[in-house]
Amino acid sequence: MKKKDSTDWRFSTRVIHKGSKKDPTTGATAIPIYQTASFEYEEIQTLSDVFHGRQFGYQYSRVTNPTITQFENRVTGLHQDARGSIGVSSGMAAITTALFALCGAGDELILAKSLFGGTYYLMKHVFENFGVKCHFVNTTDISAYEKKINKKTAAIFLETIGNPKLDVPNIQSITKLANTHNIPVVVDSTVTTPYLFQGKANGVSVLVYSATKYLSGSGTTVAGVITDTGHFDWRKSKSTRIQEAGKKFGEMAFLGRCQRQICSNTGCVLPPFNAFLTSLGFDTLPLRMNKHCENALKLATFFDQHPKVKEARYPGLKKHPDHSVASQQFDQKFGGIVTLRVENKEKAFNVIDKTKIARTLVNIGDTKTLVVHPQSTIYRDFSEEEAEEAGVFTDLIRVSVGLEDCQDLIEDFDQALK
Repeated sequence: MKKKDSTDWRFSTRVIHKGSKKDPTTGATAIPIYQTASFEYEEIQTLSDVFHGRQFGYQYSRVTNPTITQFENRVTGLHQDARGSIGVSSGMAAITTALFALCGAGDELILAKSLFGGTYYLMKHVFENFGVKCHFVNTTDISAYEKKINKKTAAIFLETIGNPKLDVPNIQSITKLANTHNIPVVVDSTVTTPYLFQGKANGVSVLVYSATKYLSGSGTTVAGVITDTGHFDWRKSKSTRIQEAGKKFGEMAFLGRCQRQICSNTGCVLPPFNAFLTSLGFDTLPLRMNKHCENALKLATFFDQHPKVKEARYPGLKKHPDHSVASQQFDQKFGGIVTLRVENKEKAFNVIDKTKIARTLVNIGDTKTLVVHPQSTIYRDFSEEEAEEAGVFTDLIRVSVGLEDCQDLIEDFDQALK
């Protein structure tokens, strides 16, 4: 039998081996942590050549670092035929870097309405203040995206699964529309990870992740990453900024602009130690995501049948309006987030406070089950209309389902609800 090339490896093999190699000096198999601010050269000419791109090398850890490079290579290995990845300081930094690489004052963005609260604040308080017009459209309405497209549209941005609305857009339909207008589509796949969703196969140009969440899985560190899927031909980009970057970086124009012109100049580089900690979670990603999805479906089914629950929401429930799209898009897996409504804010607070296993904090994607009241925390500054469009209600509880024995979780929430 012919030995398979690494390009033919299945996901669980790629996640362990792609981009992972022993240290050439010591033979260490774990990513070495190069905890240094700068890198020394014997001759100034060599350092100059590195700065000018005539020779490969490291110069300053605000630009990049060997630990971060290996982290980026491992992330790229999680995707089929991706061009490359850029590690940054957080998920918000990933969104900021990717979109600032694509647009500037006078440009326009089309964004799904059901965004994570921090992303919405970023658009309203940063991008709009820098002269970028933001159009927020119904996440699952393809015609709504089409109506907002014009010559100034720099990108379309959405999430694979809205957080916390848990609506699921038909991404292939959106990317097909965008492709006819030569517009890149940037997708936040934090809650689905590369295990549930491969961007290039769905026509996505750029993927962003808060690696703090499921990619890491441990809740120990903050990190973000941007991946160019290889789908978009940046040589044909309408953006003059990308065209200019293409003169220097060629087909790597987008990543080059992200790293050299945005990330290093804004200082949102990923610290080496954070890159190391995040990488520790990669090997177990498929195992963890399978368990997250399995537990979430069981818990959502329990909530859906509980007399004290007004409404349970999870894409894996057949009654969910986007169940069919999610089934096809994520190969019958639906993520690890479940929401429930319990009539009013007072009852929601009471349920949260009565849980004994679930931890009360705003993170998601941890091995532990996490619970939060979104309306009074992440979405505290939303107007009533904005909150409703984002799927945030006063009685809504968001549960990031962990890896515990699900029967224990069911019994814990049952006693809390009662």
